[in-house]
Amino acid sequence: MQKIKAKIKRIRPENDNPLPAYMTPHSAGMDLYADIEGEIVIEPMKRALVPTGISIALPDGFEAQIRPRSGLAVKHGIALVNSPGTIDADYRGEVKVIMINLGEAPFVVRRGERIAQMVVHEVSRVSWIEVDIHDETERGGGGFGHTGV
Repeated sequence: MQKIKAKIKRIRPENDNPLPAYMTPHSAGMDLYADIEGEIVIEPMKRALVPTGISIALPDGFEAQIRPRSGLAVKHGIALVNSPGTIDADYRGEVKVIMINLGEAPFVVRRGERIAQMVVHEVSRVSWIEVDIHDETERGGGGFGHTGV
């Protein structure tokens, strides 16, 4: 397992939420917390941009992916609109989460609530080689559902 160091900054000094951290020794993602005043109510089929109160500075060659929390998804129908969202190594703004309520009841986000998880990954860079014909494969151009039910 690769370990890296990255800088993190609290956007608002009064933010007393925990910093993102792994909840178990084998967790891939760190929980992100809502940094809001009061609460945000997300009605069914509506979305909200929820601030986390942090900004990060990742080393070159890494990204952070923002992913939904499975507990919120199964219990309340809460998902993330652009999942996974990407935080690039050169982004220095506040990390915010676009939550959507796919459930049947309003969902209330409160200050300090765990709203998403963040997974940091190494990034590869591609240098394209333009060709006229691709190598043949068994799959070929078969797309969605081409292998059966």
